[in-house]
Amino acid sequence: MSIEIIVTTGSALAAAGVTSHGSGRHSIRTRTNRFVRKPETGMHLAPKPSAVGLYERYLTHRIGRYDADGPDHVALVITERDLLEKGAYQTLSAFFEWAFEYANRVTVYVSVLDAAAVPTLRNDLETIETPRESAVRGPDDRTPANAPIQIGIGLGGKHEFTSAVQTLATGVDEGELEPEDIDDESVEEHLIFPSEPDLVIKTGAERLSDFMIWQSVYSELYFTDVNWRDFRRRDFLRAVREFRNRSRRFGE
Repeated sequence: MSIEIIVTTGSALAAAGVTSHGSGRHSIRTRTNRFVRKPETGMHLAPKPSAVGLYERYLTHRIGRYDADGPDHVALVITERDLLEKGAYQTLSAFFEWAFEYANRVTVYVSVLDAAAVPTLRNDLETIETPRESAVRGPDDRTPANAPIQIGIGLGGKHEFTSAVQTLATGVDEGELEPEDIDDESVEEHLIFPSEPDLVIKTGAERLSDFMIWQSVYSELYFTDVNWRDFRRRDFLRAVREFRNRSRRFGE
């Protein structure tokens, strides 16, 4: 048997599934080592649990302690440069899995500096492995996306809003719509991504792109300095924990 002295809280130990003895912040943790025998090396100690895995379990435990609801719609803002990094698409596929542990809809916005990159990005994102149905939209699309996973490539919020207003104006000119009948719902019906995200996650910097300016007006924004190439499940869990720790006021 081994005895390790650690400095932690009881809740952190419980979240990690470790038995503690004593009280206060200074606790003694006891653990019986499991032995595995290999013919070529004899007896050796089994590997210890991953510290990252324990921390993720701790975060999940903390999230579950809040009374507030989790985000039903999670949005992610990344850039075309982020997708050039090694493993970027695998991380995105994993992100969808993490998000659907809490949410029912996920929107990803990829900001684009070079419009010539849109066709390639679209092809890659339309073929990416996803746990649910996805809909990809680019700058020239007008059809609303209503899939559980929505991906916008270079589709800026200003452009999206302007297109919706132009469609409504055309309806007025053709006598199909009275100006006084135009309201918030009329605008939302003509947006490419009509659903409002509860939580918007921006990686890499505290600066939003031209992203869902109408829909995200009451969203909770979470900025992390972790770049997309380094983004892991623990970073997503931190965002969810922060969301559930906030009191949403919806502009009040």
